[in-house]
Amino acid sequence: MNSFFISSDARQRIKAAGALAGALAGVTALSAGLLLRQAADARRIIPLAEAPPPRGDGLYGAKLPGKPLSLVILGDSSAAGYGVHRPRETPGALFATGISRRLHRPVRLHRLAVVGSVSSGLPWQVDAALEYQPDLAIILIGGNDVTHFSARASAVRHLGDTVRRLREAGCRVVVGTCPDIGAIQPIKPPLRWLARRWSRQLAAAQTVAVVGAGGRTVSIGNLLGPMFEADPARMFGSDRFHPSAEGYARAAAVMMPTVMAALGEDDRPAVPVAEAVRTLPEAADEAVRAPGTEVSPLRAGARWAQLRRHPWFGESRHWFGSGSKPGAPSAVG
Repeated sequence: MNSFFISSDARQRIKAAGALAGALAGVTALSAGLLLRQAADARRIIPLAEAPPPRGDGLYGAKLPGKPLSLVILGDSSAAGYGVHRPRETPGALFATGISRRLHRPVRLHRLAVVGSVSSGLPWQVDAALEYQPDLAIILIGGNDVTHFSARASAVRHLGDTVRRLREAGCRVVVGTCPDIGAIQPIKPPLRWLARRWSRQLAAAQTVAVVGAGGRTVSIGNLLGPMFEADPARMFGSDRFHPSAEGYARAAAVMMPTVMAALGEDDRPAVPVAEAVRTLPEAADEAVRAPGTEVSPLRAGARWAQLRRHPWFGESRHWFGSGSKPGAPSAVG
């Protein structure tokens, strides 16, 4: 008698399981095909901007005393300011202006962000950044990793390594984590739902990697979503995908309190957060669910992190001035 005996009931269950697996595989293939078609449709709907973003590099607050602070901007098109037409409207110029005005010292800006970059492109950007002996690095990355279906583990590893290299060089680092790609109007369901989920998962993983390497993060998420949905003509650029000049100013203002805190100039109370000290994974999860939250290491190399929320995020005029003159190289003073 054969010792390996399968009953008829077991055969039926195996047969049913095989049929179900085959059906699921077919559904998965159809779903993947639908998502790929939707991604292609979204790319066709989103037109290309007329020109690359202006650089904005240079000295801000040239008339102010003191040694210029060296600021580098790394990341993708959201860091480069894709879609705006004036150097003063780019995120780098906005950050340089805000820092210069708050510290009352000059800031020298170097924009190294590359339009279309994914996280795997960060090693080359940080190579260039280190040549400028930066005091502060601001990184915006992740959106293209979602839209290009990058492997999350690889993307997070590249970001973590970038932060670690910068910190080892004595540079402070602030990262705006992956925004909610599902909020982009040209992206339709079901791709929108998956994009939202992937965005949040990547943002949480980015937070763990960045804070673990000694940097600070600010969760962007869908923080500006309601504002963008209420006034898309004003907040989005002509491609309906990237922010307008006003949209970039709002996003930069969200990060400015954390940027100033990283520079040791945080003199305003933060909105209390229940259980403000948590394990790093818990803090990352909380930050994703509550956009606008800063996560910073409690102490170097620790697995604990501190959560903070600032009451004045989004107030771009406070940081960059009330007129549409956030500042230009050698013009802030």
